[in-house]
Amino acid sequence: MLNSVAAGRRQTGRAIAWQVAAAALVALACLWRDGRWSAAALFGGLAVVLAGWLSARIALGGGIGGAGPAVARLLAGVVAKWLLLVAALALGVLAFGLPPLPMLLAAVAVLVAQVLALALGR
Repeated sequence: MLNSVAAGRRQTGRAIAWQVAAAALVALACLWRDGRWSAAALFGGLAVVLAGWLSARIALGGGIGGAGPAVARLLAGVVAKWLLLVAALALGVLAFGLPPLPMLLAAVAVLVAQVLALALGR
């Protein structure tokens, strides 16, 4: 076996740390505009982090098993991630009145940080 579930969990934790740092950096960068932009960036970035954490819990939560259940958990995690992310971003814009641009910028930055963390963590 090349990759254990424990290694996947460690890699997920490392990626989440990178994502939180990216969300904080974008929120700090948005302070030049005003506090609402910074709050929107933090909300958008942390929504991606929460969605990714939920996805990892679902995908890696079944332990060792067959390929069928593992793929089903992986797909369920991806679907849950994107549903939660879309719902959180819609909630931020519609319910809280946050500006959408910094939320999207932070979401993109956090997803790029995830890719970098996973690529450099090998």
